[in-house]
Amino acid sequence: MARFSSLWSACVWVAACWFAPFPAHAQSGYDVPFVPTPPVVVEEMLRLANVGPADFVIDLGSGDGRILIAAAEKFGARGIGVDLDPDRIEESVYGAQLAGVSDRIAFQRQDLFKFDISRASVVTMYLLPSVNIKLRPRLLKELKPGTRIVSHDFDLEDWRPDQKSTVRKNVFLWIVPARVDGRWRASIALPAGERGYEIEIRQKFQEIDGLVRYDKKIASLWNARLSGDHISFVVVDDSGPVETNLYFDGRVAGDAIEGVIRRGVGSDQRQIKWRANRIASAS
Repeated sequence: MARFSSLWSACVWVAACWFAPFPAHAQSGYDVPFVPTPPVVVEEMLRLANVGPADFVIDLGSGDGRILIAAAEKFGARGIGVDLDPDRIEESVYGAQLAGVSDRIAFQRQDLFKFDISRASVVTMYLLPSVNIKLRPRLLKELKPGTRIVSHDFDLEDWRPDQKSTVRKNVFLWIVPARVDGRWRASIALPAGERGYEIEIRQKFQEIDGLVRYDKKIASLWNARLSGDHISFVVVDDSGPVETNLYFDGRVAGDAIEGVIRRGVGSDQRQIKWRANRIASAS
């Protein structure tokens, strides 16, 4: 009976450890408890973000440094990990030394809400939902359009991810969108002559739609898409005897968009350069 009791106690202890929501050292008073990301999830985060040697990765709440160490060791990236826990910083520095990547990554004990994130081309996170939402305005304002944000387990509420993957846990990817909401003016040299367009764009994060005004007409923007600073949409051109699609493709740089319009398809396709300037921002 005593042997059975001891075995039962051991089983209870193992089960308690296995199903405990956080490790014992997570109860440390920090906003985000340290819960290690499984290696397979780390790899999926970095794969989904398409991390490479040209990237500078900032890991917010870097814990034991495993995400940033993998980014340097397996993907050739550089970067900085940020955490408030001095024990985790010490562990991360040692882990980077063991992996031989100390020349490419560093770890700093800082408040992630105050740390300068503008250098990042990739931001990685395994934080709590409330922390994600508190960070969201900074991510949108301070990161360059096209910066990739990848999060383990928790999303950014109504900012829908550009991609989602599930490998044991959910992994979310966002691409920081350029701000394109408002009214834009463009003058385009079409075969029938110069035409002025006033383009009005509505935006919710990377989701856009809108309309275009020209020659006292109003038409919709079709297939409008925004990814980072890359914008595209279609306008139906009725300036000739037959309606033709105008495929707008451009890059956003502040209050200007420049790119190329493809007119027609196949052997009839022609390309026209275009530029639009913002004349009013959305209120």
